[in-house]
Amino acid sequence: MERMQGEGEGEVDHLERPSPLTDKERVMIQDSWAKVYENCDDNGVAILVRLFVNYPSSKQYFNDFKHIEEPEELEKNAQLRKHAHRVMNALNTLVESLDNPEKVASVLKVLGRAHALRHKVDPVYFKILSGVILEVLGEAFSDIVTPEVAAAWTKLLATVYYSITAIYKELGWTKPLTSTG
Repeated sequence: MERMQGEGEGEVDHLERPSPLTDKERVMIQDSWAKVYENCDDNGVAILVRLFVNYPSSKQYFNDFKHIEEPEELEKNAQLRKHAHRVMNALNTLVESLDNPEKVASVLKVLGRAHALRHKVDPVYFKILSGVILEVLGEAFSDIVTPEVAAAWTKLLATVYYSITAIYKELGWTKPLTSTG
């Protein structure tokens, strides 16, 4: 059964901007990310496979593998691996740029615009993906992702979600009508 968080995410107006990361939080995120990014592709695939297995509706945006059910098949899919690489590179750019708010805003603007206008992805999936990232990192890197580090990551990913939804709102994004089927 699919777990769906945040059904009816029309509450963009009510989201509160998370407080800025402290210097200590930035360092914790960057240090932990360095270990994760050493094995960028496999960790990215693990995150996306977890997303697609736990939230199958998230596959609707990917024609190349939306009908694949088996996690092992998903892991081998070239298009999924390519997208996982892009996700990890985008995260890497964000993490490397945490001391440059203009760069972070620019990256998120490009990401938000593309996902709203071109891919028409419901922004709730950014929230869902954030939870999956935290889950996978916490399991795969339990020695590095301590509760304090997880809290810093939670704050960063909440900021990403807040920024993405603000971009969607700025664009006048409304949830596309989905066909039955």
